[in-house]
Amino acid sequence: MEEATEDSLWEKWRNGCGLSWDKLKDVFSWQLLKTIAMGQVLSLLICGTAGSSQYLAHAGVETPMLQSFLNYALLLLTYTLALCFQKGDTNILKILRTKWWKYLVMGLADVEANYTVVKAYQFTTLTSIQLLDCFVIPVLMVLSWIFLKTRYRPLHFVAVTVCLLGVGAMVGADIIAGRDTEGGSTSDVVLGDGLVLLSSVLYAISNLCQEHTVKNLSRVEFLGMMGLFGTLISGLQLAALEINAVKGIQLNLYIITLFGIYTLCMYALYSFMPVVVKLTSATAVNLSLLTADLFSLFCGLFLFNYKFSVLYIISFVIITVGFIMFHAIPTPSALPDVSEAADPAAEHASDRLLASDGDVQGPETVVAFTAL
Repeated sequence: MEEATEDSLWEKWRNGCGLSWDKLKDVFSWQLLKTIAMGQVLSLLICGTAGSSQYLAHAGVETPMLQSFLNYALLLLTYTLALCFQKGDTNILKILRTKWWKYLVMGLADVEANYTVVKAYQFTTLTSIQLLDCFVIPVLMVLSWIFLKTRYRPLHFVAVTVCLLGVGAMVGADIIAGRDTEGGSTSDVVLGDGLVLLSSVLYAISNLCQEHTVKNLSRVEFLGMMGLFGTLISGLQLAALEINAVKGIQLNLYIITLFGIYTLCMYALYSFMPVVVKLTSATAVNLSLLTADLFSLFCGLFLFNYKFSVLYIISFVIITVGFIMFHAIPTPSALPDVSEAADPAAEHASDRLLASDGDVQGPETVVAFTAL
């Protein structure tokens, strides 16, 4: 009788989580490996931006808004220009007439998220920033639940908790290695922590807009509008806040190379991230990006003589396990309106190249890993 009761409880828990043996067999597949690999590519690109920024800081160049401006300007010269040559509803003039204020909000959120998190380093510690910037994940889940109608199961919340435990292990390793105050300050911890939390909310808003746009409209439209409004907003802030710092830069081949590496890595990150978001979800992408700090740390072992700790390896394993758990079952959301979809032909071609085994997105796999 007890065994029957235990079986019944297990079945109820499994059904509540949305698990079935068939789904579990589908999880551990080549598609999941590709999903993990794509997320780690994004993490490596972030590692490239972090490393080049650190070298620029060591060279006495601290112009985060200039670095952001260069990335947005490159997006402007490619994706925004592409929108100028499109016709119909995807033409830039049509988009600006009908949705300019939406993209202004999106661009403002993205630019200020980048700025506030960099500003936070002047007031609080690296440990606080690493812990508090994870706040973007629960905020994004709440916003996705409300606006995108994404429905999470208990297993998704467990998976997020596991990933955050991995971040905790990474922070513990930083403390042991004495990196908890490196690259930060303690001049005003409350203000610094508040800036990190504000940046997390702004990143969540930007990521939510990105997921909605790339799934309902097109990746080119998202990147084109981000390039346009990001360039305008960051350009104004650059002129107001960093004009003297920019004038003081002693340009040489080394500095120019570092700016080039940063800009290309950031441009590749912005260009590739919507592809991954469209095939998974913004929440899943942010979970995979938790390993970006670890890649930066591994690079720092060779470039900046960081101390190694086995906790870094444990952290990477824990985050990866949590990421796999999150993909064990899909997260259904409201389906895009096909009549409003406006992906360019080239983008459809790239989507077909990424797809494999004849997978088709259906009502239960719009944001699931099976889209790969």
